[in-house]
Formats: sequence, C-alpha cells, structure tokens
Amino acid sequence: MLSAKDLYKEILDNDDTFRLFCSIAAAGETQGGWENARISDLVPDSYRELAPKVARHGADEDKHGRIFNALMKKRGLEPVAVPAETDYTMLLEGIGIGLAHDRLRRDGQLTEADIITYLAHSRVTEQRASDQMRMLLRYFGDHPDIGRAVRMISHDEDNHLAYCHEELLTMAAHGHGRRVEAALREAALAEIRVYRDVSHAVMAHMGRILKWSRARRALLSAGIDAIYAYERAGGWRRMVRLRMPEFRDALGGPPPRTAAEFA
Repeated sequence: MLSAKDLYKEILDNDDTFRLFCSIAAAGETQGGWENARISDLVPDSYRELAPKVARHGADEDKHGRIFNALMKKRGLEPVAVPAETDYTMLLEGIGIGLAHDRLRRDGQLTEADIITYLAHSRVTEQRASDQMRMLLRYFGDHPDIGRAVRMISHDEDNHLAYCHEELLTMAAHGHGRRVEAALREAALAEIRVYRDVSHAVMAHMGRILKWSRARRALLSAGIDAIYAYERAGGWRRMVRLRMPEFRDALGGPPPRTAAEFA
C-alpha cells in the first residue's frame, strides 16, 4: 500500500520532482505575498488597524517563497516554469474567488465587502495550507535538508489561520455574520474543486517524471477523487467553521525571520 509519506519521499528524493514541487510552492507563496502587500496598501480607512497584519501576512508568504527557492539552490537546482494547470492561486482567481488582480493593481481603497472577501478566501486557503504543512511536519519535521523549513512554514501557516478566524469573528460580531458565512461557503466549495484539479495535474506531472505505472497513476487519481467526494459530501465544512484561537493577535508580533538560513 502506497502511503502519503512514501509518495512525498519519492518526490522529494528526485531532483526533477523536487524542483517542480518547490517551484510550484514558491510561485504560489510569492503570489500570495504580492496580493497581501497590495491589500495592506488599499485597506479602507475604517480598517486601518488591519493593514499591519495584512502586511505581515504578505511578508510571511514572500518569505516562504524565498525559502522554497533557497531549498532548490541548496541542491544546485534552478526553478522551472509552473504549468498553468497546477497554478492553484490563479485558478481560484479565474473562477472569481478572492480579490481579482486587476482590482489590486488599481489605486483606490477597498470596500468593507472586499475585506470580507479577502478574509474568507484566506481562511479557506490557509486551512488547506495548514493541513498540508502539518502533514509534512509529521513526516519530515526532522528531515536533515527540509526539516527546519517545514517547521517554520507550518508555524506561520497556523498563525495565518488563527488570524483569519479572529478577524472574521470580529467582522461577524459587528453585524456582518451572514455576509461572512456566504463568502466562506462560496470560497470553500470552489476551493475543493480547484484543489482536486490541481492535485490531478501535479500528480500527472510527477508521474511522468518518475515513470509511474498506469496502475499507480490510477490508484493516486482514485485517491484524489475520494478526497474530493468526502469534502463535497461535508468535509468542506471544516473550512468555514470559526472559533476564537487560543493564541490571539497571531500576526501582531515581530517581523518574520529571514529565509537566508535555508540557502
């Protein structure tokens, strides 16, 4: 039986699949860094206290992108172009989830509705990121090459998720509960579809590089579809529940650590 740990180990041990994995991750994190930086610049006056936290979120994401690039450099690898069908961030934008890049490139303050859209999108995607990093932490937290990176990124993603919970609960307490609920539901139901499609695309690329058998590809494809079926049947609800985190003001602390140590 193929385990998730064995699958990821195979991907991480091969230079070509490791490079593709890190390139996809770096591109997504860097894109998230840019988005959050722009949102922090455009936060409306009524939410200016949110701007430093959004900026911190963006700085963390940008740092993660640099960490993935540093991990490649450490193995003497150069990034590769990210296949469009594996670009999780842009595929979500393409179906209207989150704030459109065209809007973020323009000057002019965002609206209150925009802030709710941003936070709901972040709460859903950070749940996915936190889940994935916790899995990698469980399997590779002590890995000699990537362990420190996994531990740092997992910690950051948990902080991002806590921040989203706290800010959305504050919005709901201020009378925006129904709008928050609707935005979360829309984002979650769209995200699980995109995640399924991206997972299929990534595994197809990995399979070609590693020369997986047709039977193995079919098994992995069936596993991805089974996860989607579970999430579509109700698993998506974990992405929309809100609870006040034990650790408050998760993004109100000092600036993020440098990524240079991973080079």
